[in-house]
Amino acid sequence: MKLAGFDLRNNVFLAPMAGVTDRPFRQVARRMGAGLAVSEMVTSNALLYATEKTRRRTDHSGESGPISVQIAGAIPQMMADAARHNVARGADIVDINMGCPAKKVCNVAAGSALMRDERLVREILEAVVAAVPDTPVTLKCRTGWDHDSRNVLTIARIAEATGIRALTIHGRTREDRYTGEAEYDSIATVKQAVAIPVIANGDIDSAPKARYVLDRTGADAVMIGRAAQGRPWIFAEVEHYLATGERMPPPSAERIHRTCRDHVEDIHAFYGAPAGVRIARKHIGWYVRGIGGAHQFRQHMVGLEHPAEQLDALDRFFHELRQPASWDHETPLFPEELAA
Repeated sequence: MKLAGFDLRNNVFLAPMAGVTDRPFRQVARRMGAGLAVSEMVTSNALLYATEKTRRRTDHSGESGPISVQIAGAIPQMMADAARHNVARGADIVDINMGCPAKKVCNVAAGSALMRDERLVREILEAVVAAVPDTPVTLKCRTGWDHDSRNVLTIARIAEATGIRALTIHGRTREDRYTGEAEYDSIATVKQAVAIPVIANGDIDSAPKARYVLDRTGADAVMIGRAAQGRPWIFAEVEHYLATGERMPPPSAERIHRTCRDHVEDIHAFYGAPAGVRIARKHIGWYVRGIGGAHQFRQHMVGLEHPAEQLDALDRFFHELRQPASWDHETPLFPEELAA
């Protein structure tokens, strides 16, 4: 699809997730078929630019474009400065965070808390768009602060009027966090009211669900978050299903092993030890989720502190999975998914 002036592989995107969508995760998602992968949010506080966390979050070395960087904050001038800073460091698209429900973000009036102040929303959007006139700016928000103040339609109209090039809507209020069902009708209402591309986010965990959400909302694209954790091939599955109407077979043990191992090696290289080993643990846990023996394996992983130990343990775990005579690299690891 075409988005904000860029020709993308498809309309299936990776959502920004703090502490998850670092450069290694974005790269594996792109290799697996994501048309766009948005960075985890970067602070607009210039005093934190020199911290190790922010330096890593703004490191796009070797990353395929377009590079979309999400910025977070509540002060228009600081957000404008953050947009310029990130464009100078390689951002092709600047995304504004008005959807994060985390307390530490909302307590400083950023993230989804901004939706309570529509005047401030306009000021931030105007400031950021003016700060980077040659770079498209996008916005991610929720349907409102709570069930009594669903104002996403007003926010969408402000976004369109101020020059925002695309809008992603997580179909929940901040009060909902990640519970309940996504409000696809709210997304559909916005899509009918604005001319800019609308991207639907929330509860998209399979290829058929992506098709359903696109049909239900009329959205131009879907954005997948938690369902991609340990399942980056979901982007290929959705892409294939949208193009053919057919489901891909579930991944084999060999494919999961290979994908996980490559991802873990990238994490080790990006963070170094011991941080890389610690960060890789949660990703490994997601990759083996639902596999027999995964609980004991995750417990064993906690005691490993060296990258080589972690990789060796991963290899042994998947090698043992492939031992039965009835098992080969073409056998689905999760056969129950064939009937789903």
